[in-house]
Amino acid sequence: MMSAFPEIYLVRHGETEWSASGKHTGLTDMPLTDAGEAAARKLAGRLEGIGFSAVWSSPSQRAYNTAVLAGYGSAAAKKAELSEWDYGAYEGITTKQILAERPGWQLFRDGCPNGEAASDVGLRADTIISQLREVNATILIFSSSHFLRVLAARWLGLSPEHGANFVLDTASISVLGYEHDLTEPVIRRWNQK
Repeated sequence: MMSAFPEIYLVRHGETEWSASGKHTGLTDMPLTDAGEAAARKLAGRLEGIGFSAVWSSPSQRAYNTAVLAGYGSAAAKKAELSEWDYGAYEGITTKQILAERPGWQLFRDGCPNGEAASDVGLRADTIISQLREVNATILIFSSSHFLRVLAARWLGLSPEHGANFVLDTASISVLGYEHDLTEPVIRRWNQK
C-alpha cells in the first residue's frame, strides 16, 4: 500500500565475507561476495516503479556497489553520515569472540572501545533524519545494518539503544514513513527479502 506521505526506503548492502561470518564490519571497506552481488542485482526488480527524489549511500564500497548493482549508481550521492558504526577495537571480530573476553557485552548498550557508542551513531542518524524531513520526499538509502537500525529507532523518536530491537538481513528493504500526518513517523515495512 502506497502512502500519501514521503517514504524512506532503507536497503542494507548485499552480503560480504565478514557479514556472512558475523564479523563486525564498520570502517573496513569489504567488497560484496558473489552472492551479495546477485542479491544486489535482484533489488532492481524489487524497487522497480518507485519514484525516488534522491538516492543516498554510505561511502563504503559494499553499500555503494549495492546501489550500483541495483541500478541506482548514477543517482547515488555518498553521505559520510550513513557510514556503519565504528567498532574500534572490535572491528573484524565476532560477538562470540567479544563475549569470551567481555561477558555480557551488548553493542547497543556498551558501544566499542576506541570506536562509537550508540549515542554517537544516533547523532549521525539525527543529521540524516533532519535532512530527510527538510527534503520531504521519497528517498532511497543504501547503508549497513547497525546504522540503519539506529536510524529506525531515531525516526520513531526512540533512543539510539533501541536499534537493538530491529534486525536486518543483507539485501533487505525496509520503509520508514508516516501514518496520519507528518507528526506521526512509523515503520511501514521492515526487513523484507
